[in-house]
Amino acid sequence: MVNFNGSLVAKDSNYLNHENRGLRYGDSLFESIRVVNNHIYFLEEHYLRLMASMRILRMEIPMNFTMEFLEAEILKTIAAKPSVAAQRIRVTVFRKEGGLYLPDNNEISYCIETKELKDVFFTITDKTYEVELFKDFFINKDMLSNLKTNNKVLHVVGSVFAKENGYDNCLLLNNQKQVVEALNGNLFLVSGTKIKTPPLNDGCLNGVLRKKLIAILSKLDAFQIVEESISPFELQKADELFITNSIMGIVPIKKYRKKLYSTKTSLELLGKLNAAVRLQV
Repeated sequence: MVNFNGSLVAKDSNYLNHENRGLRYGDSLFESIRVVNNHIYFLEEHYLRLMASMRILRMEIPMNFTMEFLEAEILKTIAAKPSVAAQRIRVTVFRKEGGLYLPDNNEISYCIETKELKDVFFTITDKTYEVELFKDFFINKDMLSNLKTNNKVLHVVGSVFAKENGYDNCLLLNNQKQVVEALNGNLFLVSGTKIKTPPLNDGCLNGVLRKKLIAILSKLDAFQIVEESISPFELQKADELFITNSIMGIVPIKKYRKKLYSTKTSLELLGKLNAAVRLQV
């Protein structure tokens, strides 16, 4: 089911104009949101990130585009499939058609898509999850890299590379050869009681789960959370590596080259993440 500017349409409907600026120029933003039993996970965090990103891209935010409006539109969309307990929601906002690189105006349209999820809770599987560095192209160290825009060609090509070579994911580098993030989420590195994640000025996505996990870790005496650059040489010295995103939660990396990693910290943090979600209900 798709909600296009407030109207529910079937996925095979011709609701996408060929002049759509998101299609033509990547002039769009999106949020991937988990919804379970009509509870929208981290709604406020997703909404505030979307608003901040729209301002950076100089989009005109409608007066009625409040958090309450977005919540109502999401709930209206998922109500079309009332029997589905857990859903992945993609909210896409794009500048209205018109103009070339210079838009005719800064007004926006939006669409909301739904997809069923298998698991109600964040879970971790026993599957061996192997990653490799993707070194064909690099992420820029600037604010645009922090935004969740539709300009994801690097991530697409990296995903094709991972599949062709039998990897589950790839880690991306910036143009100073620092490890920035995974193809589909933020990266955390565990070494003893110290947990590192790349800072935003290295070019990583300003992830909602990244921010939430930093907040959780900052309250735990057992760990020290720091935002510091990660070099490729640190990866094989780490005790653990894991990826975070709003849909999967925490994904432990089990193997990088010849190094095998523990999942002890990932499992502990997953329990605290699920507890944080329950507190929001």
